[in-house]
Amino acid sequence: MDRLTTLLQYHEEDPGDSFIRFALASEYGKQGEHIEALKWFEELRENDPDYVGTYYHIGKLYETLDRQSDAITAYKEGIKIAGAQSDQHARSELQSALLEAEGLGFD
Repeated sequence: MDRLTTLLQYHEEDPGDSFIRFALASEYGKQGEHIEALKWFEELRENDPDYVGTYYHIGKLYETLDRQSDAITAYKEGIKIAGAQSDQHARSELQSALLEAEGLGFD
């Protein structure tokens, strides 16, 4: 059984598990199925807005889909949530992604 099939079975068993939703979104993204990945990330963000890992990945996916303003919005939302959770590592990654998305990165 492939990873995607396994994850879908896990989701069927526990549809509220945020980690499984995140893993499904990531797996679809790895397979190049960006619209399906986006569906899962957006569902995760809607159902568990405090799942801070979502924001970096959905932002990068928006960038892949040439949806720059959505990416910037996602990064800003994630920065607020990471700050509220005192997750400095996630906050720092999101801030760097935001700067790059705004064209202010330090390459």
